[in-house]
Amino acid sequence: MPAPVRRRRITLALSAAALALPLTAGCGALDKAMDCVATADAIATNVGNLEQAISSIGDDPLKVDEALDDIDAELDNLKDTTDNADLSKAVGDLGKGVDSVRTAIENGDNTPDLSPVSDAAAEIGNICTP
Repeated sequence: MPAPVRRRRITLALSAAALALPLTAGCGALDKAMDCVATADAIATNVGNLEQAISSIGDDPLKVDEALDDIDAELDNLKDTTDNADLSKAVGDLGKGVDSVRTAIENGDNTPDLSPVSDAAAEIGNICTP
């Protein structure tokens, strides 16, 4: 095979590889975004479960602990999948809100303020919405 043909094939192969690289990197970003959306949705569901558990705390106090634990688990998942500063802040705020609710309940408050939890969950939803 003459040198110009070989050189052209090598150039074409390198060009194809260079074009494919951003596409595979883009897939990683897309996967991260989809994980964020799925986790934000799960957090929203868990916050709804927390609100329901709080409203019926007298019937089953363990449901509140379960709902708080579920939110903590989703936060851990989201922490592992993000490098976005705004999202990291919202995750931290939600964690603080969960801790505040947990402490209030442990101190006998059957109607803790859920607004920090709801606000942070809404912010996560806004950040993760494509």
